[in-house]
Formats: sequence, C-alpha cells, structure tokens
Amino acid sequence: MSIIFSEGSGVANSIFGKSQEPIKALIESGVEAFQEFSAVDKIFSMDTTKNYAEKYTSETSMGDFADVGENGAYPKTSIQEGYSKVVEPTTWKSSFEVTQEMMEDAKIGKIRSRANIFTQSYNRTREKFAAALLAGGTGKTVKFNQKTYSTASADNVALFSKDHPSITKNTGNQSNLFKAAFSAESLDEVQEKMQMFTDDNGNLLNVAPDTIVIPNVGSLKRKVFAAIGSDLDPDSNNNAVNFQVGLWNVIVWPYLPQNLAGGEYFYLLDSKFKDSYECLPWLDRLPLTVRSDIDPNTDANVFKGRARFGAGFNNWRCIALCGAQMSSGTQLGE
Repeated sequence: MSIIFSEGSGVANSIFGKSQEPIKALIESGVEAFQEFSAVDKIFSMDTTKNYAEKYTSETSMGDFADVGENGAYPKTSIQEGYSKVVEPTTWKSSFEVTQEMMEDAKIGKIRSRANIFTQSYNRTREKFAAALLAGGTGKTVKFNQKTYSTASADNVALFSKDHPSITKNTGNQSNLFKAAFSAESLDEVQEKMQMFTDDNGNLLNVAPDTIVIPNVGSLKRKVFAAIGSDLDPDSNNNAVNFQVGLWNVIVWPYLPQNLAGGEYFYLLDSKFKDSYECLPWLDRLPLTVRSDIDPNTDANVFKGRARFGAGFNNWRCIALCGAQMSSGTQLGE
C-alpha cells in the first residue's frame, strides 16, 4: 500500500516548506527498501480492506466424483462452512519533529536521520508484531507492547496444537505441534505429517510445505543448511541421495525469539496453501499516513504517522511448529 502524505496549513510557506518533499522521499524509499527484506508477506496472507474488520473462514472439501454409469444423474454433494475468524485492524501511531533551530542551522544530516529513524520504527513495529503473533502461537493469546492479541486459530484452539478439532466430527483431532530437535529425520517427519493433513471430513488437502522459518541462531542455521543443502544424505555413509535438496526456501527471521520453551525450534510452511486458503491473514486497513503540521506551542514541524493494520490465524493447516522442548506437542521419533 502506498504511503499517504498531507500538509497542514502554513507549512508550505514556512521555513520548513522546502524540506517537505525530501522528507517525504526519505520515508517512502525507506518503507519500500525494507519490504525487500521483510518476512511478513512471506509468512502471512496479505490482504487489504475498507471495512472495520474481515471474517475469514474455511470450507470442507466436496465428496469424490461418483461413477454414475451411462446417462446417470449428477450426484449432489455438499460443502460445509468450517470454523471462522474475524480480524480487526487496530490503529498504530508515532511521530517525530524537525525544530526551527535545525532548519536555521542547516542540520540536514540530523533531519535525514530523524526521518530514517521514524521509517525504521514503522517497519520494525510490523515485523515485531508479526513475529510476536507467530511465536505466541502455542497459546491462545500473546502480549505485545502491553496489549493482548489473539493467537488462536479459527477453531478456537492455539494456532499450534496437537488437538485441532473437526467441525463435522468426521475425523479425529489433528496436530501441527511437534516435539523434537531439528535434524534431517525430524524435518522428514514434520514434512510427512503436514502432507497428511486433511480437511474436516478426512480428505487429503495436498499440503506441500516449501519453506523453513527459523530464528537467527548460528548453530540452527548450520543444521538446517546441512540437512537441505547437500546432494547426498548428510547422515549416511552409503552415498544415499538426499531427497530434501532443492525443496526448500529458508527464512531466517531475526525478530523471532532465539528459543521457545527453552529450546530450539523451526516452522514448516506451505507458502502456496497459506495464500490460497487465507490461512494467516494480515489485514491492512490504512497504509502509513503522514501528516505534516506546525506545532503552535514550539513552532516545530511535527510529522505524525498513523496506520491501521492487524493480523490473526484462520486455518492452521499451512504451518507446523517443531521444537526440542515443546512438551505439549506430538512426540516425534517414536
């Protein structure tokens, strides 16, 4: 979403008038440049709205095609709406100021620095908020900057749980939370578990995880790239082919905590499924909107930034979490 700028009356003809376009350009370029490195759009399902909130839901699969013989009637199959989730964007604000003294003394570097700091703050807030939601997905809520946000999926259990229910009761509970340290074997197992995810009626969904998400931990990075980067099985002396080579994108996200529940962890994500089924919706209601005004009390030029966005979890089936200390997860390797 493009940044929106506006100026209050009197700004253009003031001492600050000529600085408006350069500051605007700095903020725009800073936001755009950060997007290249952001993990938010690679993990969440990006969406926009003109409403105060949006409802996300899933549906069960249709039944199988039936062999009806020659000139047979079309069978009637039903699709049932699954669990639903409402995501409501909230309002986020910040500001910075340029003083008259900065303009009079031609402190261009300081003005540029404040604009860059403001832009970095906006970008960083979005990343931190997204990472806090994902890392908090082992529970139903998480606190971020003293406010509480939902991390439950549409079925009203934590995003990562071994007890995801079926709305139709046609299949047992399913798990996307697993207990094991990262290894080639645990990668194989979590991948297999995700490939066997079904809808609420027990139909396979062809989930195909293609992305590994990890925190910025050197030892874990080495393990991950060793497991997926060699043409030969790193744990075999028999030159066995490593079938995991070429299957994965790896996102190393520094905003994630370095451990969860006291141990290392990793996520597997199906990037196509998460977008096709709006699994992890990120909802932008209002892009960064910057208004430039002159403070009548200080005569400073104040740049006030405001945005509305929110996120939540709808369909858990696009992602799984595996960690060495996830005591509430399904034990692997047994």
